This record gives sequence, structure tokens and C-alpha cells, in this order.
Amino acid sequence: MSGPRSDLFENAPCGYAVLDASGRVVEANAELLRLLGRSRDEVEGRLSLAELVSAGGRIYLDTHVYPMLALNGFVREVALDVVQADGERVPVLVSANVTPGPEPDQTRTRVVVLEARDRRRYETDLLESMRTIEAARRDAAELAETLQRTLIPPTPPAVEGLSIAAAYRPAGDGREVGGDFYDVFQVAEHEWLAVIGDVTGKGVAAATVTAFVRHTVRALAMQFRDPADLLVELNRAVLDHDTDRFCTVVVVRLVDDGAGWSLTGSIGGHPLPLVRRPDGSVAELGTHGSLVGVIDAPIFSTFRHRLGDDLLVLYTDGVIEARRDRTLFGLERLLPLVSASDHDPSAVTADVVEAALDFQDGDPRDDIAVLTLGSGRNPPPPG
Repeated sequence: MSGPRSDLFENAPCGYAVLDASGRVVEANAELLRLLGRSRDEVEGRLSLAELVSAGGRIYLDTHVYPMLALNGFVREVALDVVQADGERVPVLVSANVTPGPEPDQTRTRVVVLEARDRRRYETDLLESMRTIEAARRDAAELAETLQRTLIPPTPPAVEGLSIAAAYRPAGDGREVGGDFYDVFQVAEHEWLAVIGDVTGKGVAAATVTAFVRHTVRALAMQFRDPADLLVELNRAVLDHDTDRFCTVVVVRLVDDGAGWSLTGSIGGHPLPLVRRPDGSVAELGTHGSLVGVIDAPIFSTFRHRLGDDLLVLYTDGVIEARRDRTLFGLERLLPLVSASDHDPSAVTADVVEAALDFQDGDPRDDIAVLTLGSGRNPPPPG
């Protein structure tokens, strides 16, 4: 070679070699010699490409590269290791093409060699990063399951004269912790508090706020008898909390006065509770109040009800907002469903959850929580 072409060959930023018909290097440029750690006299006319790569590379040349060159006339980006004079292996990518000559022994193979140390390092780092990500996903799934167990009571408490049934179904495959919760706990002799709520969002941040809300309600229940007053204080606590999340809540105080259960409750931006009577009729109870943790001056009102032989059904919006294509489950399906259920807290709870899941083909887009309370006495037959 001479002139510009010789300069382009010699000073190319990649390794460049010309092989004769036997695979021996007849020309090598400066970059290839640098990669090999050898002098021109050591390489040109003396060593074949096979003698410059690792033992595994020689096998790959014989079984794959040379047959592909013979068949197609070229190969691209073959990963090999060249071996330097001191034995150090350098990962490279090799591309080559064949130029037939007038005679078989005049065939020439042009080879381009690109150092791939950085690429190999990148691939190793990428593989390690993927392993780290997978480990983090497993840890996150375990954390979500742990958080769910701490946020949702495994079974409702046993309360004399009160029948309680509750169910919780997380969204999707259940691996991401959500914001739905419920709780039933004693606040005084013959007095209990039932609460159901939904914190916006999902993940650990939402779970932190959910735990905060649940435990704040427990603390406030000991200070404020009126559920509306409790929600006012809960609203202040959420606003003061270091979060931009808010929640919806229903709080119901149940008092056993010896003749049955009297209820007082308040609703903060949540779906209204349902009352199912022994005759199967169903009605909403209470009035909507402000969302909790949004405004400084919320409005909450207190409703009152005598439980008697009724059932009180509390649920989160994952029930009525269950979606099939563009259609919501809605109150128009929930009310007839509760009416048609057996007059039993466990039956109503199970029917509501099952119907909401079936409506979404068993793949809920949102968490579902249902809490149903009854007097614990056998109701009289209808009519």
C-alpha cells in the first residue's frame, strides 16, 4: 500500500490486518500491534490469526468463523480474545471479509479488530445491575407482604353480641402494598370503634401514611367521643404530617347500651356505609364529608343509627370503581347484590368481594376492603 490508503490503514483507530489464503497475517497496522503487544517483525509473515487468539478462540475460528467466511464471504462482530505477548487476554470484536484472487493462493481476508474491554466491563456491570434490580424486586415484594400483614388485621376481634366479618384483597398480584385499611378496636367498656379508609397511592410511601392514619385514629378515639370531632383532628394531623397524600375514612363508634348497639359515625370523603335490613332492603347511611388531609377547614357531620337486626356494610372504592372495559361496577350493582345476599355479615362480605373480583375477571385494578357488622343475634324471619 502507498499514499493516503497506506496512511488510512496504518493509522486507523481500530486494529486492521490482511491475511493470506492460509490465514497468516501479511499486514498489520499499528493499532493491532498495540492490542497484541507485539512488534511488526513478530507478527507479519510469521503468525496466523489462530495463533493470536485464545485456545477457545482457535476452536471457534475453525468451527464457525472460517466456515462462515467460506459460505458468505464475511463475518461481523465475532467476540474473541486475542492473547498478548505476556499472556494477557484482551476481549475484541472481529469483523472480516474475503476478497478472492485470480488464483486460490491469492485470496485475501481483511480483518478489523475492535478492542472490547470497555464493552465487556459494561456488560458485566449491566449483568450485576440486573441481578441487583431483581434482588431489590424480591425484597420489595417481601416488604409489601410484610407491610400488608401489619396494616390489615388478620382476623376481626371477637366481640360479645357483635358479629364482624372483614375481607381485604390487594390490587393486581398483591406484590405492591396499597392504601386500603380497616380496623376494629375497643375504646371503653362496652364501646368499640370500627374504621375503614383508603390512602391515596401505593407503595411504601402510601403504606407509611396508612400506618400513620390507622394509629392516629386509635389515639384520637380515646380523646374524642364524637366521630366528627375525631375526623377534624385526624385532618389536622394528616396536614401536619410530612406528606402530600390524603385519605378517605369512615369512623363508627358502637356502644352496647344493654338493649343493643347504638351507632354514631362520620364520613370523610368515603363511600357511604350501607344498612341492610332483615327484609333485604338496603339504604345508604350518613352524608359525605370532606376528604381528610386536603383543606384546613373540613366539614364533617355525625350520623346516628340503632343497629338492631340490621347489618352495617363498610367498603372502599375498589368495590364500586371496579372496572370492566369502560363500565364501573357502581352502586347500581352493589345495592341489589347486598339485598340478595343472606342476612349474615360473612355472607355479605364474601358476596361483595367475589362480585367485585368477578367483574374484573379476577384481576383487581385497586385494593378492595369490606367490613360488615351485625348485632350477633339471629334476625327474625322477614315479614
